Amino acid sequence: MSITNKIALVTGAGSGIGRATSLALQGAGHSVVLAGRRMEELEKTAALAKPEGGKMLPFAVDIGQPEAVKALFAATEASFGRLDLLFNNAGMGAPAIPMEDLSFAQWSAVLNVNLTGAFLCAQEAIRMMKSQEPRGGRIINNGSISAHTPRPHSAPYTATKHAITGLTKSISLDCRGFDICCGQIDIGNAATEMTQRMTAGVLQANGELAAEPRMDVQNVADAVLYMAGLPLATNVLFMTVMANTMPFVGRG
Repeated sequence: MSITNKIALVTGAGSGIGRATSLALQGAGHSVVLAGRRMEELEKTAALAKPEGGKMLPFAVDIGQPEAVKALFAATEASFGRLDLLFNNAGMGAPAIPMEDLSFAQWSAVLNVNLTGAFLCAQEAIRMMKSQEPRGGRIINNGSISAHTPRPHSAPYTATKHAITGLTKSISLDCRGFDICCGQIDIGNAATEMTQRMTAGVLQANGELAAEPRMDVQNVADAVLYMAGLPLATNVLFMTVMANTMPFVGRG
């Protein structure tokens, strides 16, 4: 699939799904703004770009801070003049401990990145997409399997991912009159550093520990690339991509 002369912004672009997706978009012709906390990791992503693809712009940012997000999108507009795609991918979890043992700081940190950060980035993307010529664009939110079904001891992460589903629906409804599409990709067990622990065994709903299968992260990148390549008259509202035999359908 070739997507030329379009501008994308990917949060959490310094590792895992964000890195793989950024490289897939860049290879297909997007110029990509790489957003994340660690400039060193963002530069590693940029260094993997294909010579024949689009440009890469690393930008270190804390997406939970409104002024930092405004600066990110101002830099995007200054560098490229528009925005065609936002992939709201950045996320984090809390320690897998009983809910009553979580601190307020642990709870707040997850909400700040996973939900507030996604809202702030979507807000700035919508402002750009409404005002640019030609008008419109696409927002894809990373929902996760946890947008549907929790793991044990995952209250902060699960709460934010359920909330992302509501945010996706609200953006889709509020923005459809402005040629802005919003969809959600729910990802189950992509093979990244974040899911490495699953190969050794993770807690299941029945109290047992079990290793879980993972899929190639490139499969996720390809799915996002498909969603990004659709015309703005068409939207994938929800897509689930997962390791086929992971415990999800009938989990618990």
